[in-house]
Amino acid sequence: MSQTNASAVLSVEEAIQARHSVRQYKRDVVIPQETLNEILELAAAAPSSWNLQHWRFLVIQEQANKDALLPIAYGQKQVSDASAVVVILGDLQANLTGRELFDAALEAGSVSQEVRDTMVSQIDGAYTMEHVARDEANRNAGLASMQLMLAAKAKGYDTVPMGGFNRTKLVEALNIPERFTPVMMITIGEAAAPARPTARMPLSQLVINETF
Repeated sequence: MSQTNASAVLSVEEAIQARHSVRQYKRDVVIPQETLNEILELAAAAPSSWNLQHWRFLVIQEQANKDALLPIAYGQKQVSDASAVVVILGDLQANLTGRELFDAALEAGSVSQEVRDTMVSQIDGAYTMEHVARDEANRNAGLASMQLMLAAKAKGYDTVPMGGFNRTKLVEALNIPERFTPVMMITIGEAAAPARPTARMPLSQLVINETF
């Protein structure tokens, strides 16, 4: 197995311009663990509602485990060929994390008891509504997902976000607890073939100034 360590680090603008969805990867390329950790740490720096950090990264690198994802991903070969598959999970009970975070902040003296109680009450109140929990899980995990793909590109690796997979079978195969919902899968690795060219609509079609 070959191990690659990208030496050139791209700027944010360069990473955004260079990132494309790659579906064909060189097999047997190993991303150095230090580099993979850096990518995940950059992804985890994404913003989140109430700073609840709703994402979890389920990282799959063992070849047998990647191969097992093939039928779950409807035969999309990139899950087998890529260096790593990251299943992005959204936390449906992120209010529990809120208690942990604000209790720790109170103990550290960075917030007052009043602020801690206000924030925890606000979060718990919002999470009594099921749609809030699910919307926040998907929304905030999506922020971390995009940041992960840009971080990977900045480190010299390619990615593709995947929504085409059997969620029920994925949960069963990977023993994902009910607390977490699979938001997407992202493959990371070295491109074996360029991404398909895509067109972007002009700003004149995308931007609405002030109101419709």
